[in-house]
Amino acid sequence: MKLTEFEAVVEALLFISGEAVPLATIAQTIELDKATTKAIIKTLAEKYETEKRGIRIIEIDNGYQMCTAAECFEFIRNMYKSPKRQGMTQALLETLAIIAYKQPITKAQIEEIRGVSADHAVNKLIEKNLICETGRLNVPGKPILFGTTNEFLRYFGFKSTNELPPLQEEANTIIDV
Repeated sequence: MKLTEFEAVVEALLFISGEAVPLATIAQTIELDKATTKAIIKTLAEKYETEKRGIRIIEIDNGYQMCTAAECFEFIRNMYKSPKRQGMTQALLETLAIIAYKQPITKAQIEEIRGVSADHAVNKLIEKNLICETGRLNVPGKPILFGTTNEFLRYFGFKSTNELPPLQEEANTIIDV
């Protein structure tokens, strides 16, 4: 098979998937090693970028997904006449940040950090598919553990949670009045 044929197959696989496909799955499907497969995907992604195409291939958590180019968003929105993506409240952002940095984490642990109930924020973040249940803590009551989703990575443009900016420690300073 020629390189262009491999590119066509990879393109078709990513197009029909609709979500991130692990590199190992793509490599196994086209019967090539991971390094060669990754090079093919990179070449294809660069073609879309340099030719200013309406689609892009992005890397998400050791997988790849086909998506629309950001510069096409306004036209897509106009076509579907949908309102702009609703922003998130400060409470949602705070809760999401806690989950992203401390995952897996229980609702009680989130509430301990924030000092307020996390019910509404957690439910909204689940509704937006930015967080999900990742398991249960092995203690009495078996509380649900939460973590971020691939949608979270897509929404904020990260390949993995390892790309989260480092936390800045707050300085505990006493101000004399």
